[in-house]
Amino acid sequence: MADPVRIAFLGGLGEIGRNCACIEVGGRIMILDCGLMFPNEDMPGVDLVLPDFTYLLDNADRVEGCVITHGHEDHCGGLSYLLRELSFPIYGSALSLCLARSRIEEAGLLGRTELIPVHDGERRMAGPFDMEFIPVTHSVPHGFATAFHTPQGVILHSGDFKIDLTPVDGRATDLAHLGAIADGPGIRLFLCDSTNAEEEGHTKSESSVGRVLADLFAAHRQKRVIVACFASHIHRVQQIADAAIAEGRVVATLGRSMGKNVALARSMGLLTIPDSALVDIDQIGSYPPERVCVISTGSQGEPMSALALMAANDNRRITVGEGDLVVLSSHAIPGNETSVGKVIDGLCRLGAEVVHSGLADVHVSGHAKRDELRLLHSVLRPSSFIPVHGEFRHLTHNAQLAEEMGVDRSRILLAEDGDVVELTEEGIDFVGEVPAGYLYVDGIVGDVGRGVLRDRKVLAEEGVVMVVVTVDTKTGEIVTGPEIITRGWVYAPEAEKLLDEARSTVLQALEAMDAAAVSEPEALKRTARQALARFVSERTRRRPMIVPVVMEA
Repeated sequence: MADPVRIAFLGGLGEIGRNCACIEVGGRIMILDCGLMFPNEDMPGVDLVLPDFTYLLDNADRVEGCVITHGHEDHCGGLSYLLRELSFPIYGSALSLCLARSRIEEAGLLGRTELIPVHDGERRMAGPFDMEFIPVTHSVPHGFATAFHTPQGVILHSGDFKIDLTPVDGRATDLAHLGAIADGPGIRLFLCDSTNAEEEGHTKSESSVGRVLADLFAAHRQKRVIVACFASHIHRVQQIADAAIAEGRVVATLGRSMGKNVALARSMGLLTIPDSALVDIDQIGSYPPERVCVISTGSQGEPMSALALMAANDNRRITVGEGDLVVLSSHAIPGNETSVGKVIDGLCRLGAEVVHSGLADVHVSGHAKRDELRLLHSVLRPSSFIPVHGEFRHLTHNAQLAEEMGVDRSRILLAEDGDVVELTEEGIDFVGEVPAGYLYVDGIVGDVGRGVLRDRKVLAEEGVVMVVVTVDTKTGEIVTGPEIITRGWVYAPEAEKLLDEARSTVLQALEAMDAAAVSEPEALKRTARQALARFVSERTRRRPMIVPVVMEA
C-alpha cells in the first residue's frame, strides 16, 4: 500500500500574495514558493506581510528544500525571512534564483542556502521528491509548472501562467510535455492558478503590447517618453527598448530595481539592448528630449518610487512637464488603485500627457483566462483538482470551471490558507489545519501583530488623549495634574473649555478613590482611564486611545 501524500497550504488561497505550500512525501517537506504580500490600507505602517511559518519551524528537521516557480516577490520574497530561522536549498530557474538572491544577499543569508538552478524539462531528485520542471509563459521569464511524481501519482502545480502563442522570447508553455505526462502516468492532482478564472476569453499575447508601444512612440516623436513598468517584467522592458530604439532614442533606466534587473537580464542574454543605446540616467540632459526614453519603476504608485517622486515634482533626476509622455505599462494591483490614481493626477497637474491601461492596450495580464484554463484541463484530464493563487471568488470560479471540464465534484477541494489535504489510495480529503495567519513586517521587525495594527488604526481614525498625573504615594496626595494632552482628538487651542472639563472629571474621580488605592499606580491608571474615556465618549461620541501616565513623587 502506497504511503499517503500531504499538502499544507500556508498562503495564497484567499488573497493575492503570500504564496506558500508544503508538499510532504516520505516524512519530508518540500516548500513550494515562499512569497510575500504587500499591505493594504487596513495595515497602517506595515511594510509587507508574510505567511505564518510556525508549521515549518515546528518541523524544521523535515524540510528538504524549496522550489520557486518564478521570480515574482509574491512567490519568492519571503525567503529572506524564512532563512533567518531555517537553512535549506532552493530550486528554480537561473533567472528566478538571481531575482530571489538579491533579497537574500541583502539580508546576509546566502550562507544559509544553496541556490540550485534547474532547466526546462529537467527531472530532478531531492530526497524523496521526484520533480519535473515544465516551461510556462508568464509576465516574468523562465517560470515553471512543477510536476511532483509521488507514491500517490503526479501532483502538478501550474505556477503562474498563461498560454501565450507568440511569446517575446519564443519560450512557450510546453503543452506537449504536459500532455505527455497526462498520457503517461496521468495527473492525480492539479493545482491551478486562479487569478483570471472569472474572466472569459483568452489573455492577449505579451507581443501585442509591443505593437501598441511602437505606435505610441511614433505618434509622439516630439516628446520625451517615460514608461513605467514592473522591474521584473523583462519582456516588457525589451519591447519598450525596441520601440524607443526604432525611433532613434536612447534608453535610460530609473529606479534601483530597474537598473539592477536590466543589468542582470543583459548579462544572462535575456535582454538585448545595444551598449550604444543604453545611457546613464544622469546623461539624458545631453540629448534632446525627443531622443530620450526613460524606463522607470513605480507603476503601482509606491510612495517613494521613481514615478511617484516625479508626480510630486520631487525627483532629483527628472522634472516632468508639458513636453513629456508618461506611459503606465501595467495594471493596478487590487488595493493600489488609489495610489496609482494619485500619481496619474500629479503627472497631469505638471502638464504631462499620461497613457495607462484604461486608455490604450499598454498592458496585458500574465495569467490565464477561462479559455486557457479549459484548454489546459483538456490536455491534462486531472483526476482531482484544487484551485490556488487568488482571492476566494477566483478559487470558486476555477473550481466551477474544473467541474465543467469533467472533474468529479467529489474530487474538487476548495481549500483555504491553513488547510491540509491528503492523497491516499482511497481518494483526496481534508485532514487537518496548520497555523496560516498573517505575519506583519514593519521595518526589520517581524510579527507586528493584530493588536499593534488595531492601535494604529485607532490612532489614525480617533487620535490619542493622554492624562498625566503626579502622586505622592506616601500621602496619596495629587502633587501635579491631571494634565490633558491630546493629538488627533480635538484641536487644543480651540477646545480649552472641553479640556478643562475633562481635567476636572478625572480629578474628581481620583479624589473619590479609597486612600489605600491611591498608592497603587495601576489602580490610579485604571481610574483615570475609565473616567476620561467615559467623559470623551459622552461629550464627543468619539473613541480615541486613552493613555494614563502616573508619576510617583
